[in-house]
Amino acid sequence: MALAAPQHRLTNRYVSDSPAPPATRLAVLIPFAIVTLIWGSTWLVIRGQLGVVPPSWSVCYRFLVAGIAMLAYATARGERIRLDRQGLGFATVLGVCLFCGNFNLIYRAEQYVTSGLVAVVFALLLLPNAVFGAIFLKQRLGKQLLLGSAVALAGITLLFIREARIDPHGPVQAITGIAMTLAGTLAASVGNVMQGTARAKRYPMISTIGVAMLIGSGFDAVLAFAISGPPVIDTSPAYIFGTLYLGLIASALAFPLYFGVIRAIGPAKAAYSGVIVPVIAMALSTVFEHYHWSTLSAFGALLALIGLVIALMERKPAR
Repeated sequence: MALAAPQHRLTNRYVSDSPAPPATRLAVLIPFAIVTLIWGSTWLVIRGQLGVVPPSWSVCYRFLVAGIAMLAYATARGERIRLDRQGLGFATVLGVCLFCGNFNLIYRAEQYVTSGLVAVVFALLLLPNAVFGAIFLKQRLGKQLLLGSAVALAGITLLFIREARIDPHGPVQAITGIAMTLAGTLAASVGNVMQGTARAKRYPMISTIGVAMLIGSGFDAVLAFAISGPPVIDTSPAYIFGTLYLGLIASALAFPLYFGVIRAIGPAKAAYSGVIVPVIAMALSTVFEHYHWSTLSAFGALLALIGLVIALMERKPAR
């Protein structure tokens, strides 16, 4: 019996450090790719939501649509929707941080700086995700993840410099927009790391996120009424289509996929979707907003992609 225990520990270590099978990798990479492509397009759509309708009301409508859709889907799947007290508390914190604080700050940031710059700054989400994951989830950060982060951040820095140089706004507006984006990033990181906790796995994902979205929408409505007054709606086809796209595709579809990735590989690696998102956002801006690529921005995008590949090739999973 004295020899059995070390052998058991050795076996467990070998299994946990072995590469994930191809099917497991595909189960992560496919939703990762879908989420990245969807969220890469949202910055352009969010820009179209600003104008007639105050930002907080637009955020409220988005998550009202998303929450209803998710609870309808959960009901069709036979998931229980009613949460106990702890589950409701979990959904409330998630709703306030992610679906109220984060998005209210991000929408308002786009009133001060370009959508491309907001997307670039938001890509820094990988830093608080990695730090909070290490502190609260006891996840070990491997050497490849750290190296990939450093390379990707170098690329993001080049993109940031490029965007800051061509930003038409003055320094006060630019600083305000960047500060709002950073604050929104921290709020989003709290919601991300919550998905990696044991408590998150106790409750059905779809219905919990749906409840969180409706709670967040309620807080959005209170905030919108306090700041901007009674509800305002834009009945133009572009606004209605944008709200439905952001609510159904970018929220009801994308968030469950993204949270599934977080639970599989941890919040640090999952946040790498934010590294590619600004590249996609600026590619779309090239087509629709006549964004002009420079040597600096092209090299920054390339570094971001290289950093992503380095980080995701790490064989040892985050613990």
